[in-house]
Amino acid sequence: MADTALVIIDIQNDYFPGGKMELEGADAAAEKAKQALHRFRSRSLPVIHIKHLSVRPGSTFFIPGTEGAEIRDAVRPLEGETVVEKSFPNSFRSTKLKELLDQNGVKNLVVAGMMTHMCVDASVRQAADLGYKVTLLADACATRAQTFGGETVPARQVHAAFLAALNGFYAKVINSHEL
Repeated sequence: MADTALVIIDIQNDYFPGGKMELEGADAAAEKAKQALHRFRSRSLPVIHIKHLSVRPGSTFFIPGTEGAEIRDAVRPLEGETVVEKSFPNSFRSTKLKELLDQNGVKNLVVAGMMTHMCVDASVRQAADLGYKVTLLADACATRAQTFGGETVPARQVHAAFLAALNGFYAKVINSHEL
């Protein structure tokens, strides 16, 4: 498993109760991500934390320098763990993520993070397109309800639909206890 890295995407304070973009199930997902993080750390396997910073005009959350943009304590990086900052949903776009993975001989990614329908989806699809084998931890991800055409789709249905779309071609989707 030495060629495997854990990638934790955007588990940041603004996604939690009291934050500027609260997600449904954020605390439970962060706890599952924390458990996966512990497994990787205990085996001295690579861990990469992804931190979204919103730099576009009009951004309302993940504003650089705010508490909301900080990585949640449950999965806070240890000294020496890699943090990749991004400003787009796709964790590979305009970052050194691929370069870091390749330099370390990583071929397999285990992914946890937020939001399932946005940054997790974009990053997992890109990872697969780049040739990485991806395992996505379904219960270590969270999202929120979405509205389209005057209809609101509940968060659990958004989450399930995106996981179902990723499962198979783009990733092997499992729950964290199966890791």
